[in-house]
Amino acid sequence: MAKKKEVSVEEKLRALYDLQLIDSRIDEIRNVRGELPLEVEDLEDEITGLNNRLSNLAEDVTNLETDINNKKLAIEESKSLMKKYEEQQKKVRNNREFDSLSKEMEFQELEIELSEKRIKEFYAKIEHKKEVIATAQEKLDKLNTHLGHKKSELDAILQETEKEEKLLQEKSEEYSQSIDAHLLKAYTRIRNKVKNGLAVVSIDKGAAGGSFFTIPPQVQLEIANRKKITIDEYSGRILVDAALAAEEKEKIDNLF
Repeated sequence: MAKKKEVSVEEKLRALYDLQLIDSRIDEIRNVRGELPLEVEDLEDEITGLNNRLSNLAEDVTNLETDINNKKLAIEESKSLMKKYEEQQKKVRNNREFDSLSKEMEFQELEIELSEKRIKEFYAKIEHKKEVIATAQEKLDKLNTHLGHKKSELDAILQETEKEEKLLQEKSEEYSQSIDAHLLKAYTRIRNKVKNGLAVVSIDKGAAGGSFFTIPPQVQLEIANRKKITIDEYSGRILVDAALAAEEKEKIDNLF
């Protein structure tokens, strides 16, 4: 049975730095997209809400128009009854019947007045709702235009970066599998903890990349020897020497 090849510390450091370079490129692509996907989603939600509101307002207007027509029919019915009662008055036999019909006519007159009053109220409500609809429609048109611009912007970025991001993601997974679980877990933990996602950094001018704290010469020498994994005591990041970083950067740049 073949003995499994032991991976050296240097090979682990190179694999970690390669993974960092790939993941950092994925981060850059996603940063270019920024908040655009969320902005598009928010705009779509707002437009859906506004469309629902416009639909409800249009339904309100339709219902009010139906109410107006019903009141107009009621007026016509009252007028018809008044005409009928007026004809009946000509044929009454006593004052009691005449007075009774007069009261019915008065009642129908009140019904007509009330219906006319309601019709005016309904027209006023329709006018108000139409003003609200016009304002909402204007806002909706602006939102749709804005959404169109944002979608075009996002589509252009996606079209430009989608292929590269997919390839980088595949390579990230491939490189992750070549790193032992314990080290990968540490890398992921550090990466999630730091703001810029840099879990592995090289030494630059005697300090850890992105740090102002100088690393003692003895520690720098140990890092350059690549015999052990060194963690920066200030930032908590894994450190590699500048020469290794340059070599791996060139390798990854050529890969893509």
